[in-house]
Amino acid sequence: MKELKADILVVGGGLGGVAAALGALRAGRTVVMSEEFDWIGGQLTSQAVPPDEHSWVEQFGVTRSYRKLRDGIRQYYRDHYPLNEGSRAWHDLNPGAGWVSRLCAEPRVGLAVLEAMLLPYRGSGKLTVLQPYLPIAASVDGDVVRSVTLRHRDNAEELTVTARYIIDATELGDVLPLTGTEYVTGFESQNDTGEPSAASEAQPDNVQAISVCFAIDHIDGDQTIDKPENYDFWRQYQPHFWGGPLLGFKAPHPRTLEITERSFTPNPDDDPLLVDADQRKGGGDENLWTFRRIAARQNFLPGSYQSDICLVNWPMIDYLEGSVIDVPEAEKARHLKAAADLSYSVFYWLQTEAPRAEGGNGFRGLRLRGDVTGTSHGLAMAPYIRESRRIKPVTRIVEQDLSFAVRGEKGAVNYRDSIGVGMYRIDLHPSTGGDNYIDVPSCPFEIPLGALLPQRMKNILPAGKNIGTTHITNGCYRLHPVEWNVGEVAGMLAAHCLNHSLTPHQVQENDDHLSDFQSQLSREGIEMRWPDIQAY
Repeated sequence: MKELKADILVVGGGLGGVAAALGALRAGRTVVMSEEFDWIGGQLTSQAVPPDEHSWVEQFGVTRSYRKLRDGIRQYYRDHYPLNEGSRAWHDLNPGAGWVSRLCAEPRVGLAVLEAMLLPYRGSGKLTVLQPYLPIAASVDGDVVRSVTLRHRDNAEELTVTARYIIDATELGDVLPLTGTEYVTGFESQNDTGEPSAASEAQPDNVQAISVCFAIDHIDGDQTIDKPENYDFWRQYQPHFWGGPLLGFKAPHPRTLEITERSFTPNPDDDPLLVDADQRKGGGDENLWTFRRIAARQNFLPGSYQSDICLVNWPMIDYLEGSVIDVPEAEKARHLKAAADLSYSVFYWLQTEAPRAEGGNGFRGLRLRGDVTGTSHGLAMAPYIRESRRIKPVTRIVEQDLSFAVRGEKGAVNYRDSIGVGMYRIDLHPSTGGDNYIDVPSCPFEIPLGALLPQRMKNILPAGKNIGTTHITNGCYRLHPVEWNVGEVAGMLAAHCLNHSLTPHQVQENDDHLSDFQSQLSREGIEMRWPDIQAY
């Protein structure tokens, strides 16, 4: 079996994994990073989800390197795309003019910028990227992980990577069970966490829905696909709280739970420069076409785009029939296939049955844009994962730490060991246990270092949705900029401990060690406190 060695192994090349690698590499350490899909970037690229960000993202509240990623995406459009004069001069360019985010863009652009950020380290030999590889086993000595074995996704080739620190940046926390790291899944009980929104009893198999996203456009002609095999099943499928069939424009409003009917109007002649993607003013999902639009044809020179490109990550593609965490591989594969079948069925319904505002049914000019998402099958390369296994941490983040209803004008808890900031409402999608949306207004919050530290294991760190949140607080710590911040700090922490002969727990426990590390974070552009702003 082939063997590799590095200072730090990052398992998973999503946003948290890339940020972890960069954080460690900047500190002079060697890194091996693995990724199971053909694209690095996770949520932003292979899962094709435009970034969910807070309202002050253009001014503050993200790390310097995350801002470099955002700036790089905009500059890539200016350098390579036929933007019209107004859009080229737009400082805060939103290429898709989507309402969900101030930076809606095509996944391949995010991929190109992320690859460019890593290229100098690949060239120097400091970084080795293994694709497509999945973790399958680990060698553990007591509370220390010695190595992780990876298997090639396609040809089953195996190799072992020995490293002094292991960073789990997988989407589902896949390294945790392999290493015996204690973790939780699903709902904790209210008796355990004291959270107002928690369940009365623990429900470890009850997790947020996964979604298989896809990109579409609309052109002249009939582009109708063959009727999906399981279309009839999904056509009659109706969650008890939905207010109608899942395949429909009616669904619960995430914040009020009132049944709301959304519209769908391909290629409206709206002005991209007038789009105000401020989530404080509403979800922006009234018109599903513009909600997560990733290419607005009006941003480009006439004739450059036949159509807008719209990213479908809508309520109706949330898959509620089962969890893909801690289930047999055959069951996991079945659920992933069924989630894809649901997405194909939604697309076919849009083409053939969806009501049109002007009368009639179906938008037969809709096309799947698998070329945009990098696949031959037409859907996103990877499922959108909202919830992971979560470590049992030194510091567990609970709803009471940041809920506006609890904290009020005091704001979220100030953690002594803050290593970053984030902001989003507690936004939980419907779950596999039959729960509706859970939406809780939150205060701008901090990320405690203790939430990155397993209670027992010494050299494994989480770098994504597997940090020490609860099911409830995962709802606001799971978004793009927070995942990046967590990953970046995990990589920097591993390198800092190697450079100073410390353990992560020593850094967190000792005031002097913690102050030194926080000073390093500050020098590297990590914001650890919020200015005086209001919640939303």
